Amino acid sequence: MNDTAHALGSAPTLWELVSRRAELSPGLPVFLQDDRSLTFGELHDRAERVAAGLYGMGVRAGTVVAWQLPTRIETALLSFALARLGAVQTPVIPFHRDREVGFALREAKAEFFAVPGVWRGFDHTELARRLGAKGVFEVYEALPDGDPAVLPPPPADGTTVRWIYWTSGTTSDPKGVLHTDRSLIAGGACLAHALRPTAGDVGSIAFPYAHIGGPDYTVMLLLYGFPAVLFEQFALPGALAGYRRHGVTIAGGSTAFYSMFLAEQRKQPGVKLIPTLRLLAGGGAPKPPGLHHAVVREMGVQLTHGYGMTEVPMITMGAPDDSAENLATTEGRPPQGMEIRLVDGEVRLRGEAVCRGYLDPAQTAEAFDADGFLRTGDLGHLTDGGHLVLTGRRKDVIIRKGENISAREIEDLLHRHPAVGDAAVVGLPDPERGELVCAVVEQPPGAAELTLDAVTSFLRSQGLSVHKLPERLEVVDALPRGETLRKVLKYQLRERYSGTVK
Repeated sequence: MNDTAHALGSAPTLWELVSRRAELSPGLPVFLQDDRSLTFGELHDRAERVAAGLYGMGVRAGTVVAWQLPTRIETALLSFALARLGAVQTPVIPFHRDREVGFALREAKAEFFAVPGVWRGFDHTELARRLGAKGVFEVYEALPDGDPAVLPPPPADGTTVRWIYWTSGTTSDPKGVLHTDRSLIAGGACLAHALRPTAGDVGSIAFPYAHIGGPDYTVMLLLYGFPAVLFEQFALPGALAGYRRHGVTIAGGSTAFYSMFLAEQRKQPGVKLIPTLRLLAGGGAPKPPGLHHAVVREMGVQLTHGYGMTEVPMITMGAPDDSAENLATTEGRPPQGMEIRLVDGEVRLRGEAVCRGYLDPAQTAEAFDADGFLRTGDLGHLTDGGHLVLTGRRKDVIIRKGENISAREIEDLLHRHPAVGDAAVVGLPDPERGELVCAVVEQPPGAAELTLDAVTSFLRSQGLSVHKLPERLEVVDALPRGETLRKVLKYQLRERYSGTVK
């Protein structure tokens, strides 16, 4: 991290970070969207006016404000206005509906709820009213407004919990994850330290700003003084015009994003998809080594992948100067201040970027060990050089006849098969074996239909042990994915195929 970024990273609160960057670079852009832009100075001044408008509505330090908004400049302004007031904000992913939204509003005891009105054909205002939400107000093109002279001093303490993020409740209710300004600043500083951007870079936020990656990425912009293009809706090839128009140099999001960019690149081999692009970066889902090598070879860019979660937005990250082997096969190294402990193969974490726990004290007690390390549920090991290799999740370990089988190992091998576009491996209940290994694959257009014999023969040729070979194959048009970082929802595959016999 350069000296300026390091000094800014010592800011106690997010609002202090905004103020310092506004003094240093008032005329430089921070957000670009379509034909609009917002400078660092405007971010500070307009957020203060929005904060004054919210203050007039009754929002104070400690007031819980939920918001379910798309990735827009206005969303960032509202979020920083709430940070200016010291309110407790709980972002909700805009694709979530009654169950998840209602749960978040109840558990957080939200006193206000900002919604976009009708967005992408769905009436969020009606949803809020149906759920009996308090203090509902619409934010899209218009924002609350007022005279900053009415505002009290900004908060000075960055260690108070002012953020409640939500884990993706797949088979049970979501968990409310508690963060402070300091934990979010630490996460963004970790990301910046790994990627080493410059003031000449142009980043991109193509995922929901309500995701934990929203502040993670924005902190990096504030530390290094460069802008990011916001995409309210990400789809290819439509979004390519925005990347090209603004000269994006750093893009990404997750493994699914890499695959989508690569698929577009293959439509015109040899013609660079985004001429200015130099780096794809992301995390949130496993990255097959074969995909990494294909992206680097065919797109002519670097690819650095990392490891994070709602509880710890930045844990490890590949660095541009890592070896090709480390970039392809590991999740990178932890930054200074992030402690990794391995207990029976489980990754445990301690550091400033780690959340302060959960809304439910019982969940907090269960999640942290006696030394204050967060139990992640992920399995892995560290290389001699300190790079983290993830081998799967505890719940992704398939126990077949008493033998542990890593779903991740089989998935990485399946991605090498030319007739496999994407793959997920799950364990299904089996009365004789305890669990059987089921491979679920997507195939690229024009590929010959796969058979179980062909798959097992290929895996044997790649050196997979016989006891790990899949006993079942399912070919699907599309794997079920979440709406945020497009992670495969394995619980849906288990539900879909557990009750059927082949």
